[in-house]
Amino acid sequence: MNIDQFPEITTDRLILKETVVADCNEVLFLRSDIDVNKYIKRPENRQTKTIEDALKFIQKIKTGFENKEFISWKITLKSNPKMIGTICLWNFSEDFKNAEIGYDLNPVFQKQGIMSEAMNAVLKFGFNTLNLNQVEAFTHVENESSKKLLENNGFTRNNNRKDEGNLMNCIFEIHNPNNGLL
Repeated sequence: MNIDQFPEITTDRLILKETVVADCNEVLFLRSDIDVNKYIKRPENRQTKTIEDALKFIQKIKTGFENKEFISWKITLKSNPKMIGTICLWNFSEDFKNAEIGYDLNPVFQKQGIMSEAMNAVLKFGFNTLNLNQVEAFTHVENESSKKLLENNGFTRNNNRKDEGNLMNCIFEIHNPNNGLL
């Protein structure tokens, strides 16, 4: 990943930008709320239960970007700078040609097309700027909203792969539409 400055992305309604210390309350909410995390299985050492945990997580994503391990954006509305969700590209392959996408959104803002708009922008960034060949997503088999979101954004389910770390996950993939067209 050959990016030195954090990439801010703007869409019609959203600004995707770097998470900062001032976002610690929203980070704590998004990583600990029962509804947001209904389908997420995190090991004890990756759970966020306190403001201190949230601050450690913010530092982790800042360090992760600096070390070129992942890019994690906070999602904000153009009309309000408060963090309402996150979306990230992470788990890059060694050659930086494949990545995983992850996301969460405050339930108050769900069912409004916000995550679809954010995902579309991040996929364009991944394919056009990072030149990724493929992006994959792991989602719980019972998370119908997430599966629909992925399918509506061009992902297809790969029934030939299993998430060995969580057998309740299914794996979706999308390939760079520009591959083979250059």
